[in-house]
Amino acid sequence: MKLTVDSPQWAVGSLLLAAMLLVGCSGGPPPADWKMNAVSLLESTQKRWLEGDTGAAELALAKTRTEIARSGRADLLARAELAACAARVASLDFAPCAAYDKLAADASAGDGAYARFLAGDWRGLDAKLLPAHYAPLLGTADDAAANKAVAGIKEPLPRLVAAALLLKTGRADPATLALAVDTASERGWRRPLLAWLEVELKRARDAGDSASAGRIQRRIDLVMASGGKPAP
Repeated sequence: MKLTVDSPQWAVGSLLLAAMLLVGCSGGPPPADWKMNAVSLLESTQKRWLEGDTGAAELALAKTRTEIARSGRADLLARAELAACAARVASLDFAPCAAYDKLAADASAGDGAYARFLAGDWRGLDAKLLPAHYAPLLGTADDAAANKAVAGIKEPLPRLVAAALLLKTGRADPATLALAVDTASERGWRRPLLAWLEVELKRARDAGDSASAGRIQRRIDLVMASGGKPAP
């Protein structure tokens, strides 16, 4: 069975959302227009946010909300808000997911678990309720194993999310920072790339490594020249 817009995994944050979600079971009826529209718009929301186009991302998210509201499905709207928040976490924006919080009472158990995961509230969290690629991270015994688990995540956005949550708790090692930078760079995602480069720059300066700091600053300057600093 393939994923549909009703599947909890659609909040994971993959930019392959359309390919994963627009089809249901083989031979089943085609998805409703609002579902197709919502998935396409949510994909655009994440993509534009990661690229640093705040205005376009906010417009796409507003349209996503409108499409889902047509169905009266508060649970799916909550899921969409989580997907938008995942892109923010990947960009090291750890502000509370307030839009989801307003809908939490109608969210599924899986989405509630994912919301806790994004918030860094992992105590007692059931890994079986999360997307499968996060399960190894929750089961790690130490920081080294946690960083290794992040490196094992194949999808770029979930990998950035996991790396960000390790950084938030002070557990991310230099290899994870480098992996996050490389991941954002490979995809051309300006917003998380700048955020992660700033983290590397601070660490290099704190360590008195002027050569590395200079190299990182040149990368930041190059990215900034491509469109300035993304609006928050």
